[in-house]
Amino acid sequence: MNVNTGKYNIDIVKNKFRELFQEEPRLFRSPGRINIIGEHTDYNDGFVLPAAIDQAAYVAVGKRSDDMIHLASLAFNETYSCRLSELRPSKSWTDYVLGVVDQLLKNGCDIGGFNLVLDGDIKIGAGLSSSAAVECSVLFALNELFALGLPKMQIAKLAQAAEHQFAGVKCGIMDQFASVFGKAGHAVQLDCRSLEYQYVPIQMDGIKMVMFNSNVSHSLASSEYNTRRQQCEQGVAWVRQYVPNIRSLRDVSQTQLEQYVLHRDALIYKRCRYVLDENARLLSACDDLKKGDIAALGEKMFLTHEGLSKAYEVSCTELDWLVEFVRHESDVLGARMMGGGFGGCSINLVKENAIDVLVEKVSKAYKHATGLTLDAFTVTTSEGSGSLD
Repeated sequence: MNVNTGKYNIDIVKNKFRELFQEEPRLFRSPGRINIIGEHTDYNDGFVLPAAIDQAAYVAVGKRSDDMIHLASLAFNETYSCRLSELRPSKSWTDYVLGVVDQLLKNGCDIGGFNLVLDGDIKIGAGLSSSAAVECSVLFALNELFALGLPKMQIAKLAQAAEHQFAGVKCGIMDQFASVFGKAGHAVQLDCRSLEYQYVPIQMDGIKMVMFNSNVSHSLASSEYNTRRQQCEQGVAWVRQYVPNIRSLRDVSQTQLEQYVLHRDALIYKRCRYVLDENARLLSACDDLKKGDIAALGEKMFLTHEGLSKAYEVSCTELDWLVEFVRHESDVLGARMMGGGFGGCSINLVKENAIDVLVEKVSKAYKHATGLTLDAFTVTTSEGSGSLD
């Protein structure tokens, strides 16, 4: 099995725009993201450690002289048209474009009609935040096209609001933030409460980040995600009865969990304990990266997976299998499930010269164990949203 390391050819989206609209477009991109460590911490006011990757959403765009919006998606082979005054959610790819327009209009931005062609090379459904990449690429494009002067932080917040209000997904800020603020050769240590951030260098000489896509998506994901949020909030509420200034799990100590939550509900204690442990792991992992100690980072990734699987219980049989299979491979320094859970990808730190042999081995065993085909691809860090003109 070959590892997918393909690069997107920008001429594809450019030529489609020329064909449809008989003019030269402006070109923009916004990347997907991985999260190295720090899972399910974002909605608990914790820390995350995402990095923008070399898979992205690409848009070709041009102004119109009227109030019409003409869209085309190469991935879905569809077109869509409407007036600026006729924006409607439709539960399709257009929501991620029109939701952005909706936010700009609600925030008093002066925009007109436009033509836009959308494409990309992010694997949809793999947990790489393709929706955030689309939102941020469109926002960056319209910000430049109509000279709106929006700062990066506002672009990230507007993209998140578009996903909440138009697409109906109550995501945290991490995906959009990583897409906009990404920096090649670095991860972003983001404080999800204050939105303060710092770049952490990623120096992985001879090591590559390899994604194993389980190619499963269990229907539990959305309902269990909401349940986990409620369980964390319940734990906080119990602590707050005795410590009134507590706002979120970010403020809760291990001692307080044991004192005020454990005796009331062992399951909720277990959920909250995972979040506290994961925040501590992330801060320690950032020190590992700064020292170039990738082996220590990898051990923490294995611990995170164990926590996600056993304590937070958002993994699944297929993801557990993938992580367990590579745990004793000497060429794998770390692995864990990535994202909301119940499907998607595992992220693996693999010695570069061993990738092809490992992928072949894992793919055959995974097919035999589950009947499913495994996709494998490498990712590298990249710059965040920007113009390609």
